[in-house]
Amino acid sequence: MSKELYDIIIIGGGTAGLTAGIYASRSRRKTLVVDRKRPGGQAATTERMENYPGFPGGISGRKLMDLFRDQAVNMGCTIEKGEVLEVREGNNVFEVVTKKGEAYNTRMLILAPGCVPRKLGIPGEETFSGRGVSFCATCDAELYEEAKVVVIGSGDTAVEEAVYLSRYAEEVVMIVVHDEGVLDCNRTIAGEALDNPKLSWRWNRSIVSIDGDDLVRGVTVKNLATGTMEQVECEGVFMFVGTLPQTSFLEGFIGLHGGFIEVNERMETGRVNVYAAGDATRTVLRQVVTAASDGAKAAFYADKALSEKEELEKALKHAGGEYYLYFYTPPVQESLDLFPVIEKRAGNAGVPLVKLDTCRFREAARRYGVSSVPKLLHIRGNEPVREINL
Repeated sequence: MSKELYDIIIIGGGTAGLTAGIYASRSRRKTLVVDRKRPGGQAATTERMENYPGFPGGISGRKLMDLFRDQAVNMGCTIEKGEVLEVREGNNVFEVVTKKGEAYNTRMLILAPGCVPRKLGIPGEETFSGRGVSFCATCDAELYEEAKVVVIGSGDTAVEEAVYLSRYAEEVVMIVVHDEGVLDCNRTIAGEALDNPKLSWRWNRSIVSIDGDDLVRGVTVKNLATGTMEQVECEGVFMFVGTLPQTSFLEGFIGLHGGFIEVNERMETGRVNVYAAGDATRTVLRQVVTAASDGAKAAFYADKALSEKEELEKALKHAGGEYYLYFYTPPVQESLDLFPVIEKRAGNAGVPLVKLDTCRFREAARRYGVSSVPKLLHIRGNEPVREINL
C-alpha cells in the first residue's frame, strides 16, 4: 500500500483527466492520473475527429489522445493503471483504493471517470456481443467489408459512426425512432449522412430484438406508426443509444444526479477539495473540446485551493493556538476602513491577528460560515470561540 502523498489525483485518463494532468503538473503540483485502461477514454475510439481546433484536416482520436498523454507525462504527471473501487476521506487527505489493493493519498481530488455506451437490454444484445453486436465502429468496421449492417441511434455518435461504416459496408441501415428527416445530431453531419448513398433509413422504428444463430442474421424492429413488426436482414448491429457515467464507486461519497456528477462553474462538487470534469458531469455538451476545458478548469481551481490552503496553514501556524481571525474583502470599503480598529482590538486582547480576504480564501470563509464581511472571530484550537461585534 502506497503512503506517498500527491497534491492532486485525477481519476480517469480520458480527455478531461489528461488535460487536468497537464495543467496540474504544469503548476508544479505532484500529480497522478489513475485510469483502468490505456489513457484516452471514449475519444480514443473515434476514427477521425474533424471538429477539434487546430486540426483542420482532422485527426484520429487515438493519435490525439496519445498527444494528450505524452504532454501530461512530459509535464511531470504520473499515470498508473488501476480500476478505482473506493474513495475515502481521512484527516485532510483522500485515499484512492483500486481493485488490486493499491492505495494512493492525495490532498485534492479530480473526478473524470467518463462514460461507456448505454445498452438497451433487448433480446440478443448480450448474446451476440462480439459476434455481430458492436458499440464501436472504429474498432470493428473492417469486419464488415461489403456487408449489410444496422445502426441504432440518431445522435452525433450514431450518425458519425454510420458514415464511417459506409466506407466498408455495402449498406448501412439506420433505425431511427423519429419522423422522417428528424435526427438528434448536428446539421453538418446530418446533411452528409442523408446524402450518403450507402445509408438507408427506417424512420419511426424501434428495435425489438437482435436475431441470429451463432452470429447475427438480422433484427426485428417495430413500426411505431402502424405497430407492425418487421425483419431486417443484416450481418452486424452497431448500438449508439447514449452513454452511462462510470460513477458507481462514488455513490454516497458525492452528490449524483442520474449517475452524473453535480458541479458548479468552478468544477467543484458538493464535497470540499473534490472537483469533477468531463462526460461524467451534468453538462449539455459532451465533446472532446468541452471535456478538455472542464479538465483545465478543474486543475486550475484545485491548484488555487491548494495555494489558499498552504498560505492559510502557514499563517495559522505562525499565529499559534489562539488568535483573532478577520474576514474582509477589497470591494467592501467598510471592511478595509476597520483595519486600525481590528489591529487595536487584537493588541488589547494580547492575541495575534490573521486577516483573510474572502475573495482569495473562499474555503476558509465557507468553513467558518462567513457569508458577509466584515467579520471578526475569536479562534482557539482552530475552532471559533465567539464572534466579536464590530
